[in-house]
Amino acid sequence: MQRFRTYRTTQEIRDRYAEVSLSVSDFIYPYFVIEGEGIKQEITTMKGIYRLSVDYLLDDIRELVTRGIDKILLFGVIPDHKKDERGSEGTSPDSIICRAVSAIKTHFPAITVFTDICLCEYTSHGHCGLIRRQDVDNDTTLPLLAEMAYRHAAAGADFVAPSAMMDGQVQAIRQRLDKAGLPTRILGYSAKYASAFYGPFRNAAGSAPSFGNRKTYQMDFRTIGQGLDEIAADVEEGADWIMVKPAMSYLDMVQRASVRFPDHPLVAYQVSGEYAMLKHGAKAGFFDEKRIFFESLTAIKRAGANYIISYYAKDFVNI
Repeated sequence: MQRFRTYRTTQEIRDRYAEVSLSVSDFIYPYFVIEGEGIKQEITTMKGIYRLSVDYLLDDIRELVTRGIDKILLFGVIPDHKKDERGSEGTSPDSIICRAVSAIKTHFPAITVFTDICLCEYTSHGHCGLIRRQDVDNDTTLPLLAEMAYRHAAAGADFVAPSAMMDGQVQAIRQRLDKAGLPTRILGYSAKYASAFYGPFRNAAGSAPSFGNRKTYQMDFRTIGQGLDEIAADVEEGADWIMVKPAMSYLDMVQRASVRFPDHPLVAYQVSGEYAMLKHGAKAGFFDEKRIFFESLTAIKRAGANYIISYYAKDFVNI
């Protein structure tokens, strides 16, 4: 008989034998940035998460820095009157994200800024690219994604993160950045699944599709090999970091990606629905919130993620 219980008798012994540990440096904290001044709107579907105008964003980042978190991901929240079929606001040098990046880099130059590159928040139809015959037109969307990435990079973004799941998006962006002589790196949303767990985010960013769904370009969750092939394609096209999204329901893909691509930093995104599920479950008294989010984040790291995008990043620091 092997005596395994001796590894678990006290907290000190359990800590000694722990093989996975989380650090504040593991986290990337996501922000929703909105037009205007003096705005802090709590997102009804994501308790404790807010849409922030740039002035409030800077205040929040100041607090974030004191907690030791030094990496953030920005999403733009665009008023309907600025949306059009081409997502023109997304490629404007004066877009809300360009202004936010510039302000952040002025006040907090040490913060690593990631920006999301996708048309879904900017188009009137809410899809990730240009629409033709009720579907997304892959190739005509690529130049717009590349131009958006260029604008963000020129404003000072450290990473641009294409999330549209258009074939060839990383290559198009890499070529545009290289042409401009910008050193900005690319975090590919490489294996992004068509998931029901994105629901709260679409409310937060105002990007719900006005028709259909995104299953024609985001990955079918019943597949395995396609995810690895998508990552390989991003790597070949010039991605510096890679991602699996969502995280908690796709830990097997996180693990596979970490083994297959050990030379590329791997990010896993604990998405809005996963966050909301834990939040609401804790509020209902089903479990202790600190224990459940710490366990979930540890599982993501254990699966092989180098970095975790999570709305729980601040809470982790307070454990």
